[in-house]
Amino acid sequence: MKLYAGVVEWRRSETGRWVWRAGAGESGGELVPYRTEPWPAPVNYGCLPALHNPADAAEVDAVWLGEPLAVGTRLSGTPNGLLWLADGDHKVVFGDNAEDSAALLAWFPPERGARLLGPAAALEWLESLVER
Repeated sequence: MKLYAGVVEWRRSETGRWVWRAGAGESGGELVPYRTEPWPAPVNYGCLPALHNPADAAEVDAVWLGEPLAVGTRLSGTPNGLLWLADGDHKVVFGDNAEDSAALLAWFPPERGARLLGPAAALEWLESLVER
């Protein structure tokens, strides 16, 4: 199975948020301060820098369930699921934790139609995207 590389932009349980800015060179980009959110993130939130989501013209969003991870942590893994959203701004889910999954779904307002789909849906969606 293919491994997908990601970077944490927003640490679980914190309000300070960073954003990945793609760039040239060996690292391919950098994290820069973005904003302070009114509520802490219920999961570790970040992106898969090599992939572009046409729904929002940005890197594919990813979440890592489980213990808080430091901003800037780079991880590679196989997705455990896909947070499907009606607007197409789907999030790739790594890790498996029922409590975190419930918190992730509750994070999105009902009008976004959030649903958690399995690993096969995540892989199918990811394979439909073009790598940078």
